[in-house]
Amino acid sequence: MERIEHWHQQWAPLLDRVFGYWPGIVAFTGLVLAIVMMSHAVMNKRDARAAAAWTGLIWLVPFVGSFLYLLIGVNRIHRRAQQLVAEGLAQDADPYPVVQPRPADQHLHSMAELAGRLTGLPLLPGNNVTPLEAPDALAAMISAIDAASESVYLATYIFGNDAAGRPVIDALARAVQRGVQVRVLIDGMGSLYSFPTVMRRLRRRGVPATRFLHSIAPWRMPYMNLRNHRKVLVIDRAIGFTGGMNLRAGYISDPPTTRDLHMRVEGPVVGHLMRSFAADWQFSARETLPVEYIGPLVCGPVLARGISAGPDADIGKRRMMLLAAIGSAQHEIRIMTPYFVPDQTLLTALQLACLRGVRVELMLPGRTNIRMVHWAALHLLPWLVNDGCALYFSAPPFDHSKLMTVDGTWAMLGSGNWDARSLRLNFEFDVECYDPALADRLNRVMEQHRQAARRVSLAELQQQPYLKRLRNAVAFLLEPYL
Repeated sequence: MERIEHWHQQWAPLLDRVFGYWPGIVAFTGLVLAIVMMSHAVMNKRDARAAAAWTGLIWLVPFVGSFLYLLIGVNRIHRRAQQLVAEGLAQDADPYPVVQPRPADQHLHSMAELAGRLTGLPLLPGNNVTPLEAPDALAAMISAIDAASESVYLATYIFGNDAAGRPVIDALARAVQRGVQVRVLIDGMGSLYSFPTVMRRLRRRGVPATRFLHSIAPWRMPYMNLRNHRKVLVIDRAIGFTGGMNLRAGYISDPPTTRDLHMRVEGPVVGHLMRSFAADWQFSARETLPVEYIGPLVCGPVLARGISAGPDADIGKRRMMLLAAIGSAQHEIRIMTPYFVPDQTLLTALQLACLRGVRVELMLPGRTNIRMVHWAALHLLPWLVNDGCALYFSAPPFDHSKLMTVDGTWAMLGSGNWDARSLRLNFEFDVECYDPALADRLNRVMEQHRQAARRVSLAELQQQPYLKRLRNAVAFLLEPYL
């Protein structure tokens, strides 16, 4: 008791003095924290709008803005990506590969060479690419897993513990029982879309699985805003599946609540799918997998190349690919995407394409599952439609397909969207393809969707009530975060 009284007599005056100045101490701490966070943002953000947006949030919402920037605004992946390269996953890639063979259309040669320089990967002949609607794709994937004899590598953003995910788990478990090497990678954030998550079910069935950038402890989750959005399945290092489809029951419900397009890939470009999966698996599980393609060298007529993009060493690659494709177009650009909030450079490139006589056709869902993104898109679409873009809103169900074709020859399919998240924050995987027959098939898919879609005029966009237009403009201000 005497010791407590002595402590109180010794420290009470000092504590009283400190508490007397607490407003100043809090203000000074907030000022220092804001300066440090702002300095990091302006020094490290490549996009001036993102730097400005974070700076505004840091200063306008003291402490909270700094905490949010520290939690989701700092890219901590780039240094680890350099370590992965040093460990040998990409050492055999030529940084300036010769494009062999070249696309048949001469005006696409420069784009093919640009993609080679961006990715360090060659354009590969002899591939076959088969687009599949989601229910057919899910059935084909399960059948391929059941036929696997050597290996099954599966990466997905969302793996539902539902009517779509459980049959896949059953097929994976059967493969494990046959002695097949099975590896499953699920995004840490995407795994939370289902409760309970599939992780316990996978492990209970003996399926080796891990999550990408996941921790249940918030203070150990510095990557909350960086997500592995790739969807890749490789069977026996010879057959691949990739595209935009998650493993969710909405794709196969009756009636379906979501539409999507996935593709079965055969040929040497499957090796690019394996490289992408192997890098992500090594990052997450610290295990090195073989990346050599062992299937037939000639499976079809398609020239193809895998394009990995993300906030690591691959930052900016997808955006540059889109700019190159738009700039190379001479006759027609067709785009189907669920989320369309491009940055100013991409929007301007599309406007210039319209103004130089290229037909630009854009198909978006009439209603999306993320309303904020749809509102932001409604704010910028009038400028694009005013310059000649043909805009369509597809009918329900929600269309999650991601396609782009140029001049009836080039196509890109994969997991990437046209928004800030896919262009700067997500890890994405797409495949570029040079083949008129494939591009024609994809164009016919879009035409079928267009038959049930609604053409949207400039007048309709401009005649929205004032409060809705204000809502859209405010949502667009959040574009760097969407």
